[in-house]
Amino acid sequence: MPYAVVKRLGGAGDGGRDIEARYGPALARDGWDLYQAKHYKQGLTQSDAFPEMAKFFKQLALKTYPRPSYYYFCCPHAVGNELHNTMASGASAFKAKFVDAWKNENTGMKGKAAELTPDVQAAIDDFDFDRFIECPVHDLLAWHALDKAAHCHLFGIVPERGDDDPMPAQPALHEGKYVDELLRVYTEHKASPVVLADLPGSEYEDHFDSHRQIFYCAEGLQRFSRDIYPNEPEFDRLLDMVLAGIRPTIAQFRLQTGMARVDAAVERASTLQVQESRLSPQLRGGDLPGTCHHLVVRGRLKWVK
Repeated sequence: MPYAVVKRLGGAGDGGRDIEARYGPALARDGWDLYQAKHYKQGLTQSDAFPEMAKFFKQLALKTYPRPSYYYFCCPHAVGNELHNTMASGASAFKAKFVDAWKNENTGMKGKAAELTPDVQAAIDDFDFDRFIECPVHDLLAWHALDKAAHCHLFGIVPERGDDDPMPAQPALHEGKYVDELLRVYTEHKASPVVLADLPGSEYEDHFDSHRQIFYCAEGLQRFSRDIYPNEPEFDRLLDMVLAGIRPTIAQFRLQTGMARVDAAVERASTLQVQESRLSPQLRGGDLPGTCHHLVVRGRLKWVK
């Protein structure tokens, strides 16, 4: 179920709830789920779980929060065999075992018998023990992986780059700056004005299409960088590396035309080594050449002087 409000609690004063997940904006009876996380080196035992359940029922009796719809146990090594069997025995048997442990101060409940007041017992009787649920570890991992950046960072995973968006048939608005610069290159080369409508069927058509293609390769890399490193300028850092690598090439005196400069820049960019970039493992063939046009879009390169 998609939640309307998710509040992370945990720590002192959390009332036995690490996550409060509401179905709607208000915290209402049976209108939310409680998630309790226990990070132990082994599967969750009854001695681990029963004190947490006691804390939960005491908070219900105190009306700290209304009854949730479900109470989820979340633990990296899952629920242990004994607790699993108890939960699987059915609500009545599970409840009876829990109450017996509380009354007789065993199974982690030592010294707590006096806390089982009539109000707490009423809260126990008001809750269906089938609504204590184990969250499978694979579900926890799948939910965590929805935030790709956080998931890859936490587990040290090298993220995978999916398919890049295809190049549209006609230049999009955000391509304007580098497209205009390429048209200036063609105008200089032809020694007469060249506009976008002149390119189909011309000697410049293949050159233009190939450069749009590499622009979109780098565009895919930029989108990937935004998704995986949303608060870090990894693509900007890569552009800095590319500019530093190609600048000595395109500054050569022998390159007297815009066409010579753009072709030399793209050729040099394709040979650069940028292992220090966090994006290096995801680089594809057209990415580094395509960054040349992203540098043009950002006003850091010009082909025609």
